[in-house]
Amino acid sequence: QVTLVESGGGWVQDGGSLRLSCTATGGPLSNYAMAWFRQAPGKERELVAAIYKRGLRIWYTDPGKGRATISRDNAKNTVYLQINNLKPDDTAVWYCAATDSYYYTSPENYALWGQGTQVTVSS
Repeated sequence: QVTLVESGGGWVQDGGSLRLSCTATGGPLSNYAMAWFRQAPGKERELVAAIYKRGLRIWYTDPGKGRATISRDNAKNTVYLQINNLKPDDTAVWYCAATDSYYYTSPENYALWGQGTQVTVSS
């Protein structure tokens, strides 16, 4: 059973940057498309960025466009999210997730989740 563990969250000032990491254990990450989601207090979880198995196809939703970069290193079993120009509205728990579905841009297809990492952006 593949397990996902996120790291890299923390506190950052308005306009700052963070690099989140998600490492898989128990199986090869290359079998999965991967994504980053966020869930702010009182709001639904939303997809920010997704990357297909070999990294040749990438998808960003509006919260990520222009300031997020998703990447993966299958040799290290790790996927990354570099996000710049963080705003207080980005304060949320950020999750990585995996799917073996071809339709990797559909949030409902993600069945394997990490425990999340807290990102707090202060103004």
